[in-house]
Amino acid sequence: MYSALQPLLFRLDAERAHRWTLRLLNAAHLLGILQLVVPRAESNPVELMGLTFPNRVGLAAGYDKNAACVDALGMLGFGFVEVGTVTPRPQAGNPRPRIFRIREAQAVINRMGFPNEGVAAVCARLRLRRFRGVCGVNIGKNAATPLERAEADYAACLRAVYPYANYVAVNVSSPNTPGLRELEQEARLTRLLESLLEIRSGLVTEHGRRVPLLVKLSPDLSEEALAATAAVIGKLRIDGVIATNTTVQRPRVADLPYAGEAGGLSGAPLLELAMATVRKLRAQLGTRIPIIGVGGIASADCARQMLAAGADLVQLYTGLVYRGPRLVRELSRL
Repeated sequence: MYSALQPLLFRLDAERAHRWTLRLLNAAHLLGILQLVVPRAESNPVELMGLTFPNRVGLAAGYDKNAACVDALGMLGFGFVEVGTVTPRPQAGNPRPRIFRIREAQAVINRMGFPNEGVAAVCARLRLRRFRGVCGVNIGKNAATPLERAEADYAACLRAVYPYANYVAVNVSSPNTPGLRELEQEARLTRLLESLLEIRSGLVTEHGRRVPLLVKLSPDLSEEALAATAAVIGKLRIDGVIATNTTVQRPRVADLPYAGEAGGLSGAPLLELAMATVRKLRAQLGTRIPIIGVGGIASADCARQMLAAGADLVQLYTGLVYRGPRLVRELSRL
């Protein structure tokens, strides 16, 4: 199905095509078509962070920002689906156009800026989901919130999504919200995570369940900054790391159309940067803290390389755009 639809979708601008893809997926799921045409994915359960992942392949945050398509996406064979990034209040994100395909490199540049319907709307949908795999929620701050008050935004999101999330990912690494990456700095990150861990302690008592807390990092951190960030994660015993977000660098695409657009680059050219970050994190964190490797996963071979670099699980987004659901089935066998 996707092979037939992709040429039509690629005639649309990237954001409109994405919106139509979600609508078509939901429609196909509700009509029972997905159950008929999508072969069952492999089940190779993995136990991490107190959770059972049906397989090692997940959908990265950003694809289903508003948790509008979790059940349909689950039917494609993902072991876990991460929704968001969600913010306390609805926001429109950055002006359009804000997504650009670089088809020659199987890459995308985006400067979305966390457009979403707000945490209340996302929680309302998550409450009704039937997907039995792991569902993570990626949280961030509103663009209008000053950096000095960012902790309050993350805290509000954590409290709201806690009853419905299997894990919560703290996004401090998007390049598309001004100043956000300053939260990766050692002192700021320590304060933010200590605050969220304290809130979680209360939520564990309130809800009778412990939801893992993860941090999503940038591939653009210097070696010194990454080492400092890893030290914070290890010291505070954060449950896991997602490596990486998109990059402001332009590896292998500098001379291609749209390479000059502002925003974060994802897709195949990101793989080496993401794997390098995963290797360094694994060397510094040891084997105790799980790592989810994301960035440039476009084939089973790419996924194997990421796992060999030290990742326990992998996520994809841009690879799904270019290769479709068959990629999920390939990776589910790992």
